Amino acid sequence: MKYLVFLLEEPSARDLLEGLLPRILPDTIHVQYLVFEGKQDLEKQLVAKMKRWLVPESAFIVLRDQDNADCLDVKKNLSKLVKQSGRSPALVRVACRELESWVVGDWQAVADAFEQPKLATHSVKEPYRDPDQLSRPIDALRQFLPEYQKRDGARRVGPLLEPGRNNSRSFVAFCDGVTRMAAALVGPAR
Repeated sequence: MKYLVFLLEEPSARDLLEGLLPRILPDTIHVQYLVFEGKQDLEKQLVAKMKRWLVPESAFIVLRDQDNADCLDVKKNLSKLVKQSGRSPALVRVACRELESWVVGDWQAVADAFEQPKLATHSVKEPYRDPDQLSRPIDALRQFLPEYQKRDGARRVGPLLEPGRNNSRSFVAFCDGVTRMAAALVGPAR
């Protein structure tokens, strides 16, 4: 068996990925989630968790929100921790600014998930054409969906997100990286 091991900052990331990954990964890849209690916990335990992972034929993907930090600094720091673990292959991705940017990047998915077709029109409006620049994308969601909660929203929208129509560059980069990592893990077709 081949494994992709996702090291995630929070449970809502797992909720979103559980809906998304079955659609973009081959059936031959098994997914495991190691969910932490925030970014500090992720960074504190990352090296030890990766070192102790004993399952062969595993590759690692680390995902963390950018929040208010510099994206390149976050990625550089996480990459350094991954290197300290001595494990490979590994991929580091940063959700710019936060995971909800990925949701705001696909208003059609939001409209379908919450059965509010008019929400789909937001995808062509400023500032939603570049949701990675929103300082608080969750506020944008709650402006139109006051009841929006992180975990419930991630569960609803995750299965409907489409990389081909998503305006979040960090989401598209994440999906591209995951599919490349999976292809490398599976190897060439025979």
